[in-house]
Amino acid sequence: MSPGIGLMNRRLETKESAISLAISGITKKFNVQANEIQSLETKYDDDSGDWYVALGWKDKKAIIKMDSVQATILEINEI
Repeated sequence: MSPGIGLMNRRLETKESAISLAISGITKKFNVQANEIQSLETKYDDDSGDWYVALGWKDKKAIIKMDSVQATILEINEI
């Protein structure tokens, strides 16, 4: 039997750790330097346990959805 998401330890516990993982994903996917990326907004969804981080660089923006328990990027949507 595995514990529910509320009982599991989260690997992405802070806003800063979520932003760091999101920046890492953007640098890999779009070949951008980390110092060019700005954090625009960060939200945590209590129901699903997911982080949402909006980042911007040059003339592009993206929203990164991450699982806080697994500390993985679920999707990157460029807007």
